[in-house]
Amino acid sequence: MKVVALSGSRIGSKTRTALNHSVDVLKKNHPAADVIVIDLAEYDVQFSDGRNYLDYEGDTGFVTKTIMDADALIIGTPIFQASLPATLKNIFDLLPVQAFQDKVVSMIVTAGSPKHYLVAEQQLKPILSYMKAQMVQTYVFIEEKDFHRKEITNDDVLFRLERLVEDTLVLTKTFAKIREEQEAQYDF
Repeated sequence: MKVVALSGSRIGSKTRTALNHSVDVLKKNHPAADVIVIDLAEYDVQFSDGRNYLDYEGDTGFVTKTIMDADALIIGTPIFQASLPATLKNIFDLLPVQAFQDKVVSMIVTAGSPKHYLVAEQQLKPILSYMKAQMVQTYVFIEEKDFHRKEITNDDVLFRLERLVEDTLVLTKTFAKIREEQEAQYDF
């Protein structure tokens, strides 16, 4: 099983801190999973210009192809100015409309204010739904107050991150088994 952990911003550390914890839990509890972390701060991704994702080269090609090859994604994003960062939206724009079909996608959202809690509901979930993702229904929202010196200090947040990882993998395995059973019904 291929899992991509995508940190959707070029700045800040809180989203990456939360994503790192999730990746550590995933690797510890599911050592057979092939986990790739893509932190957009570490890649020079071009702006989408309408080309097929296969036509991009360099970092853009690597990021898009890696996401397309994944069975599951854990997307981490901060909320800036009550919206998703453009770097994450650009990734969605680089991919085809059905990019997340047959993929399970879960979300980790960091924000400086509890007022941004519904941004994932109003902006991120509709995009993922449009792109045919099988979404983990609950997401983890983490406020500024839950961090101290690049560490998560809220035990409830740590528990919810661990649960999110488990839900992501259980759903991925379940949907894969259902697809296998359905495909086995055909003679070709």
